[in-house]
Amino acid sequence: MRYVLPAAIFAVLVGFFWIGLSKDPSEVPSPFIGKPAPVFSLSELREPEKRVSNEDLRGRPTLLNVWATWCVGCRQEHETLMQLARMNVVPIYGLNYRDDRKDALGWLDRLGDPYVATGYDPEGAAGLDWGVYGAPETFLIDPSGIVIYKHLGPMTLQVWQDEFMPRIQSMNGRGG
Repeated sequence: MRYVLPAAIFAVLVGFFWIGLSKDPSEVPSPFIGKPAPVFSLSELREPEKRVSNEDLRGRPTLLNVWATWCVGCRQEHETLMQLARMNVVPIYGLNYRDDRKDALGWLDRLGDPYVATGYDPEGAAGLDWGVYGAPETFLIDPSGIVIYKHLGPMTLQVWQDEFMPRIQSMNGRGG
């Protein structure tokens, strides 16, 4: 009898570890899925007198891509974002996260600018409101401003086809 309680505790711990090890560590759920996009209003990266806000993300399916010049994964995904911008399936907005404006402008001038507009978030306050863990992160927002999906890590064409396009087609009434 004296071994029953320790054995039960051990069994519960093994169960928790088993469940934890079976999960994909790259999948970090967002508390915003199915909820309105967080309210924000930031100066636009290229034209600081203009504003980029959550209201810009309404009216059609939209992507919000969190990026920074110090981010290795952001460099990896940049050409994919350029390809997506050329496809013109959805507008892509940028959130330049904890970066230097001059560095960010130089990056876009050298590599190309896939964004309709980019909000400049040097302190990371808007990123924090979005629950950003780091960059890159890409959010899919529906026409009513609801966050539908969040992807952590670099965007690839495979991720675009597998995760984003079915959701976009569904919003556009052309799919499951």
